[in-house]
Amino acid sequence: MQYATNLNLLFRSGLIKIKSGEHYKNLDTCNEVWEFLNNNADRKSLLINLGGGVISDMGGFIASTFKRGIDFINIPTTLLSIVDASVGSKTGINFNSLKNQIGIFSDPILIIIDTVYLKTLDERNIKSGYGEIFKHSLISGNLFEELINNSKILYTDKIIYNSINVKNNIVLRDRKEENIRKHLNFGHTIGHAIESIKLNSDSKVFHGEAVIAGIIIELYLSHKALNFPIDIVRKIKEHLENIFDKIYISSNEIKHLFNLLQFDKKNFSNKVNFVLLKDIGNCEVDINVKNEIIREAIDFYNS
Repeated sequence: MQYATNLNLLFRSGLIKIKSGEHYKNLDTCNEVWEFLNNNADRKSLLINLGGGVISDMGGFIASTFKRGIDFINIPTTLLSIVDASVGSKTGINFNSLKNQIGIFSDPILIIIDTVYLKTLDERNIKSGYGEIFKHSLISGNLFEELINNSKILYTDKIIYNSINVKNNIVLRDRKEENIRKHLNFGHTIGHAIESIKLNSDSKVFHGEAVIAGIIIELYLSHKALNFPIDIVRKIKEHLENIFDKIYISSNEIKHLFNLLQFDKKNFSNKVNFVLLKDIGNCEVDINVKNEIIREAIDFYNS
């Protein structure tokens, strides 16, 4: 009887549809949803976020700010959102073409993960999720050898579970990103800048694709700054370029990228702070790198 009652409540709930893509992850979309909630919800209401990373990020932000916070549930439906966006307390939206510039830390009361949704995805969306899986293998060392020595994209239930655990275990130790959680930003300082550059361009770039470009560039920075082995950098670059199309970064875009780096959320004391690797599974945070080395790393990626 209890389940029947709950099911009846679900049937009577409101359905909010939003357009897909990072371009709509903004205050305008939030306002539309807040207007709907203002007419149909109260502080005891529940918001269920069913969709990819944009839905998890923005839905969590909308719920956490409406009437100072209502409960929300995440049901991620893409590989990227399963291993990344749905886990970790971060909610947020883009602002002035900058990634996730507005947001708060807030947890869903429940996360429901069912890999059956992955059957609905095209290859490009699967690849985008693999970008975060591969990043987790680099910062933790878990499953790195298995992934790097396979020419195919691996995303078995075991690998997905392991990837989620890598992130979740870090988040549980440092929810508000004061120390070890910064490791999860590897590949994202450059990756977010690339994503922002391409956000309003004709060449659409998925988050995981931008992160992969960021990983290759920041691995080269790791070599220059922390003596990360260059042979492993080249091996990883070859592996990833066999899977992902290159996102060529032009000279004009490099200038724009340097400007965007000044707005990165990890910065302090007017310095751009990178998370870099000393070795597989061994991260160092708050590393400063000169612009000429960053340009050299981008040239390495473009080559």
